[in-house]
Amino acid sequence: MPEETPRPPQDGGQDGASSPAVSKELYPMSNWKYDTFLWTMSVLADLFFREVHPRGAWRVPRHGPVLFVAAPHANQFVDALILQRTLKNEAKRRVSLLIAQKSVHGFIGWASRQVGSVPVGRAQDSAKPAKGTVYLPDPINDPTLVRGIGTNFEEQAEVGGMIFLPSAKGQTGASVDIAQILGPEELRTKRPLSGKLALTQLTGRDDIDDNGKFLNKDVNGPRPGYEGTKYKLAPHIDQTQVYRAVFDRLKSGGCVGIFPEGGSHDRTELLPLKAGVAIMALGTLAEAPDCGLRIVPVGMNYFHAHKFRSRAVVEFGPPFEVPTKLVELYKNNQRRDAIGQLLDMVHSALSAVTVSAPDYDTLMVIQAARRLYKPVGKKLPLPVVVELNRRLAMGYEKYKTDERIVKLKHSVNEYNKQLRYLNIRDHQVEYAKMSWPTVVITFIYRLAKLLVLSAGVLPGLVLFAPVFIATKIISHQKAKTALAGSSVKIQGKDVMATWKLLVAMAFAPVLYNFYTCITAYKVYQDRLGGRVPEWVPIWAVFLAGWIFFPAITFAALRFGEVGMDILKSLRPLALCINPSSSYSIGQLRERRAELSAQVTDVINTLGPEMFPDFEQTRLVPEAKARTVPLDTAQEGTTPVSPTRPSIHYRRPSGASSPEADGTVSSPIRRSTTQSSRAIPRNESFSNIGQAPLFATRPPSRSRSRSSSAGGGLPGLAGFPISAFTTLDSKEGFDHANKKIREAMRERGELRRRQSEKRQVFLDEDGTSDEAESVSVVGSSAADYDEARKEM
Repeated sequence: MPEETPRPPQDGGQDGASSPAVSKELYPMSNWKYDTFLWTMSVLADLFFREVHPRGAWRVPRHGPVLFVAAPHANQFVDALILQRTLKNEAKRRVSLLIAQKSVHGFIGWASRQVGSVPVGRAQDSAKPAKGTVYLPDPINDPTLVRGIGTNFEEQAEVGGMIFLPSAKGQTGASVDIAQILGPEELRTKRPLSGKLALTQLTGRDDIDDNGKFLNKDVNGPRPGYEGTKYKLAPHIDQTQVYRAVFDRLKSGGCVGIFPEGGSHDRTELLPLKAGVAIMALGTLAEAPDCGLRIVPVGMNYFHAHKFRSRAVVEFGPPFEVPTKLVELYKNNQRRDAIGQLLDMVHSALSAVTVSAPDYDTLMVIQAARRLYKPVGKKLPLPVVVELNRRLAMGYEKYKTDERIVKLKHSVNEYNKQLRYLNIRDHQVEYAKMSWPTVVITFIYRLAKLLVLSAGVLPGLVLFAPVFIATKIISHQKAKTALAGSSVKIQGKDVMATWKLLVAMAFAPVLYNFYTCITAYKVYQDRLGGRVPEWVPIWAVFLAGWIFFPAITFAALRFGEVGMDILKSLRPLALCINPSSSYSIGQLRERRAELSAQVTDVINTLGPEMFPDFEQTRLVPEAKARTVPLDTAQEGTTPVSPTRPSIHYRRPSGASSPEADGTVSSPIRRSTTQSSRAIPRNESFSNIGQAPLFATRPPSRSRSRSSSAGGGLPGLAGFPISAFTTLDSKEGFDHANKKIREAMRERGELRRRQSEKRQVFLDEDGTSDEAESVSVVGSSAADYDEARKEM
């Protein structure tokens, strides 16, 4: 693509007019097409996900070129949709994403063109099984030499292409670039293949440790009689146009997004990052050193990503710039070092916004430990859940050989097995503390409630059942196909959500139209049994049908969501009623209490060793800090530390925060009735009727708070803005300053109203509390500090 004269940013986050580009772009973006398509697809995203919670969106630069690196890539095309709509809604930025070349066809190809995506050819998409087998003839002295048996490298392989080894035992197969073809049965790779799995496949030896090192270095070559492993070959792919398009877009002030793992997967850890993300950043800065390019890590954290009505947290990390020394290395033909160092920086940044575990079993233990650590009956916000999981994963990685951790992991695994045996969930174990009459009454009440909800669910369920069945069958088939063609997937769940949405998009309109046509025919035939007046035209029946049938489906979806939660709660209640099983649940509850104490003790012991600011940034308050005096509970204020008898104002967000002495106060929601205390923390009788039908965030959290304070949790212990040292950008300072001033104005207005009320009281009574008056008059000096705590 030829060079262009400088042009204004394509998205720029602005609505102002822009001058046209001098030369035509390779992959242009139309703002109105981008916004229209994204708004339309957002409806589907709201239907599929119960909540998509943005966190840290205030960190995204509002101007200038930005390279977004998102991981883990756990949801094929849905990840792109969620990232684009979050950036547009929260940061007013439009982003061009890189998309696999093999996907640029059909509806996906058309959709990618509407949002200015850049197609990329990937070697793994072009990889095909090749003849013969391969092995390493001298893995110790010459590890880059690959020899084949029955191969024909001169015809099937090419320099710059890649060789892929098969995956096995849930591990990703290795791949490497081809540097030189020495003959039909010999080639040389650009770097040695490493890892226990790859070396075992290429040598057949069993004297290899977990780090991929040979234990017996006196023995050269593979195991005697070993005939090698199967493999795949991919041709060299020229990415010149792709890089040129990315360079131009970034140099013009636009945004580019990339999933640096190279493809979607359903693993519990980050895959090795591809070099492309580093080449894009370094190449842009090599051509335009003063463009101000920044890299923003994005964590795509899902809860059951492939399931309908699941939840997600999109977390934005602090933006960082590429060091000048790396750009100089890149321009001085030391590209390997520059790319390697930048990839390490990107990986570290992504690790800070994602939850990574070595395997599925470990992830289950980490999540169970998180549930055991939190207070019983306390529902933690999604960002806190993600942060707890991340910290526990980091702690496990550091202390996994510690005897206490090994013993605790075994105990938690046994507890999980008992839960699976009884087919109940962790939070349902607490039903065992209820008395038998209470359990019976609760069971009958919930059963009756479920029957009532079923009346609203049944019509929509019957009408929409063909779509549900089709999405389930086709998505599972596509998952099997993707699993067979991939070396990194475990079960292929990463493609299921995408195909559920695509099938529903195609099948639902056809189904609704079929129902509408049947209704119109019955009206035309006999006016629907005489129920439709003669003056109603047929076209009005079509219009009413397209409103009525989707509305029935939406109502069934909403009622079914609540009904499913109730249905899942019936089994543990039934077990508590049954005398033969109630004893088991009672024992399990006692076991849970013991485990909870053990988990809390281990975390409180090892936490300060790993996190020096553990007490100040505690995510979950200690049990002793959650005790509330009767008088303060009635006033609706937060508990006060016994050693610090000072007034503490309840925060509007309902989040706990650290006090100056390190203790943590827990929020108390102001409520006047028993029923209002049963409502979730983010809802109340005053605003529940205004909640959107399919909200993607808690309805009471404002956009400014959720974007700037880590997902609607201002002042939350765990990620408070405790000092300005964490605000490393001009946008961060401006946003913090704005929030501080707003909080100061609100606090001043509150004190003004309180002062007026006290003045009225003085006029009527003639007495006052001197200490209280002094507190109000002299409190303005502390407004700044108090306002900062409100964030």
